[in-house]
Amino acid sequence: MRNGRAVLVTGAGGFIGHHLVKYLVKRGYIVRGVDIKAPEYETTDADEFVIADLRNYAECIRATKNIDEVYQLAADMGGIGYISSSHADITINNTLINAHTLHAARENGVKRFLFSSSACIYPQYLQKKPDVVPLREEDAFPAEPEEGYGLEKLYMEKLCQYFTEDWGFATRVVRFHNVYGPLGTYDGGREKAPAAICRKVSLLANHSEIEVWGDGKQTRSFMYIDDCLEGIYRIMQSDYSAPLNLGTDELVTVDDLVDIVCDIAGKTLVKRHDTSRPQGVRGRNSDNSRLRSVLGWEPKTPLRVGLVPTYQWIDACIVGQLHQPVETAAE
Repeated sequence: MRNGRAVLVTGAGGFIGHHLVKYLVKRGYIVRGVDIKAPEYETTDADEFVIADLRNYAECIRATKNIDEVYQLAADMGGIGYISSSHADITINNTLINAHTLHAARENGVKRFLFSSSACIYPQYLQKKPDVVPLREEDAFPAEPEEGYGLEKLYMEKLCQYFTEDWGFATRVVRFHNVYGPLGTYDGGREKAPAAICRKVSLLANHSEIEVWGDGKQTRSFMYIDDCLEGIYRIMQSDYSAPLNLGTDELVTVDDLVDIVCDIAGKTLVKRHDTSRPQGVRGRNSDNSRLRSVLGWEPKTPLRVGLVPTYQWIDACIVGQLHQPVETAAE
């Protein structure tokens, strides 16, 4: 049964946004999805899906009209290879998208606005060791975010704060820590580490060699998409307006990640480390103390559990591609 509330999900053609549309429809919301492209792997469940370029303020005004809540997930982003080599594109695109969508939402009387930030806002000087101390929300300042993507996200967090303090506009800010799962980009250069490793493992024969970016000792935590959706929704419904981490605190090395995927696939592969490739900070983990305090909840899916459906989906996509019949010209 529908609850009559209209919500907008921007970035609804992307990984998290597409899943979030399905989640909100199941909860009875009337959902408008907006993106510059349609979802890549399956059709949307949105009541209305609008193709729009949110760098354009006029399109943001149209997108936020007659909407109660906005989940702002639209972004120019990708894996470490892309975000470390596209600072200008990422910064100008995301600045326009985020500032215009926030401004338009207030102008149209939206009741609540959630901004999807990133752990990339955290200072690089706190992430120089693999055994990193989990990052707390207050660690964002003194600032030294990742160039481009992280810097713009941190600026946008402050802009949300100013809209709330100066104009009473209700905003929520969620800092994602490495989200993964089925229906996410797994090739083309914008994929994140779990998807990239799943793709490589799927394509390789048993006992062959797998390329690993960096020395494999860099550490991260990874959050399964189902936990991400539940966390986003809980944060939006909460009365807490300051930024909140959303991630797991299960710290693993990239080599560990490769081993887990190989085990799921039933393959034994030899790692070949390429230290000339981008590898980001040496260590990053989420401190969930404030998330537990505010929500009484935190992500629970162990990495190995979430990687099973993720690998199975990517492997099925690749097998499907490899076994596509070759089209021949008509005689």
